[in-house]
Amino acid sequence: MSRVTKVEPFVLTLVRDEPYLGVLRKGEDKNEKGYFVRKGNNTVYLDRDRTVLVRVETESGAVGWGETYGLAAPRATTEIISDLLSDFVIGREAADAAAIHSDLYDLMRVRGYFGGFYLDALAAVDIALWDAAGREAGKSVAELLGGRCRNTLPAYVSGLPKPTLDERVELAKGWQEKGFNSFKIAGTVADDGNVKEVAALRSALGPDALIACDMHWAYDPDGAIAEIKAMEAHDLWFAEAPIEPEDIKGLARVAQSVETPIGAGEEWRTLYEAQLRFDVNGLQIFQPEMGHIGISEFVRITEVAHSQGISILPHATIGVGIFLAASLQTSLTLEGLIGHEFQHSIFNRVPGLVTDGLSCFEGAYHVAGAPGIGIEPTEKLISLLEPA
Repeated sequence: MSRVTKVEPFVLTLVRDEPYLGVLRKGEDKNEKGYFVRKGNNTVYLDRDRTVLVRVETESGAVGWGETYGLAAPRATTEIISDLLSDFVIGREAADAAAIHSDLYDLMRVRGYFGGFYLDALAAVDIALWDAAGREAGKSVAELLGGRCRNTLPAYVSGLPKPTLDERVELAKGWQEKGFNSFKIAGTVADDGNVKEVAALRSALGPDALIACDMHWAYDPDGAIAEIKAMEAHDLWFAEAPIEPEDIKGLARVAQSVETPIGAGEEWRTLYEAQLRFDVNGLQIFQPEMGHIGISEFVRITEVAHSQGISILPHATIGVGIFLAASLQTSLTLEGLIGHEFQHSIFNRVPGLVTDGLSCFEGAYHVAGAPGIGIEPTEKLISLLEPA
């Protein structure tokens, strides 16, 4: 194995016809930078797709790519990489990715950098190192992690970004006709309410469909319990992110007060964070987000989750496909995995930006066994990158 010689972060911006999760609702006005706040959960979004990519190169010429979130203030993340992290990665071997991740985390832990932009930066670098290590070894990330437990990954359709309930139901029926039978609504844009949304989908999709609700952290514990119990009349699969993410005791109270499994975890970035929720029985389904945690920490947290009887259902949202590929490669190796999120409005939205290697059809992801994460940016994508 050869040593890392270069670490370069970039920003990628892609225009959208309409924002993620669908058209803006009343009062959701964009500012001059394109930011707006979804009224359903008081969270900032952007009117376009934006992501941070990292390119790592080794002495042997192997190139690895990583990716993390760039939706808001992406240059906060790229500056952390270029000004701080890169110098502590150059000279190390890509095959030591897990050890490098721990070392980089240690650099700022006593200063309170346990999450946010700093851990996003670590995630992107970590994915790029694993990718480079796989390419040098001629092995996929799944092989580096010990091999596949499965050949495909069950996929659920996430979000139904149409402006009316009737249109959202029709969209779900269209996906069902394509072989998908698991769905998750986005509560923040369920204009007629979660209960009515779930009821309409249940009526249209039949008794065998799995229907979940992403509650987008919009409730207090009492409100979440009441809302979930109301949806349970329509055989709810799971309820995601029911309350504010900081409320650990509240999450436990919700999880222990309803029959429906509670899913959570997309915003957690370390095992330390996750363990606090595991210890109070705050969830039944763990939803790790590769774009926030990277491969090394993804493996650490999911192993602990599985050992404690918690199911694993990885989260996947806005990105160009690099951290999704890393998530799928790693998920192929996991015990306790029950599926993976399929963001159909994001997946391969702009064709030709990454090489072939991932596909999702008939209710499942199919992942090629190419080296590293299995895909890489094309020249078309590289031409769109903005240097940090």
